[in-house]
Amino acid sequence: QVQLVESGGGLVQPGGSLRLSCAASGKIFSIADMGWYRQTPGKQRELVAAITNGGTTNIVESVKGRFTISRDNARNAVYLQMNSLKPEDTAVYYCNALTWKRNDYWGPGTQVTVSS
Repeated sequence: QVQLVESGGGLVQPGGSLRLSCAASGKIFSIADMGWYRQTPGKQRELVAAITNGGTTNIVESVKGRFTISRDNARNAVYLQMNSLKPEDTAVYYCNALTWKRNDYWGPGTQVTVSS
């Protein structure tokens, strides 16, 4: 089992920045890829950014150039730096871990609200 806990969400004005953190515990040696997803009411959860164990990243087009994903394997953590935030970035952000056996684990989520 892998446990994930997100932190860093909150209320920010348009154009502002937030940094989300996700701490992993449990069978961390089994984790291959990690990522961030987001979800708004009535919509499906969507990928925002992902990073492999080796550091290869995948950022979706809608946030490319504004969001950066990074990973600290020594601290068993993954981060999402979000700059130039827009109201449409408002969502619950979820941390995801995918194991080498292709099992998915999710954190409870953290709310990000972009509003003036």
